[in-house]
Amino acid sequence: MKKVYYLSTCSTCKRIMDDLNLSGFEQQDIKTNAITADQLDEMKDMSGTYESLFSRKAMKFRSMGLNEMTLGEKDYRKYILEEYTFLKRPVFIVDGQIFIGNSKKVVEELVALLN
Repeated sequence: MKKVYYLSTCSTCKRIMDDLNLSGFEQQDIKTNAITADQLDEMKDMSGTYESLFSRKAMKFRSMGLNEMTLGEKDYRKYILEEYTFLKRPVFIVDGQIFIGNSKKVVEELVALLN
């Protein structure tokens, strides 16, 4: 399975995706086609935690006061499902491996796997 969860309005997602050959990838824009609980649970099973999928850079993180709270795994799952911007993106799934976010290291590992 090859899939990418991304946000079409995110310039970083667009840049990363434009640099890759995504033929054969299923693409899901999380703004227009929200992730399901099953999809999120599958990502968590691959990554180990919901926290690893949670973006603290989302604008709503501070505006909702989440930066002042102690969040647990149930909280991370709840907020990601309620608000798409809390999913760290892009998320690539390639044959059972997951690549989360846009750090240089993650993108390099993904590129190495695809080439």
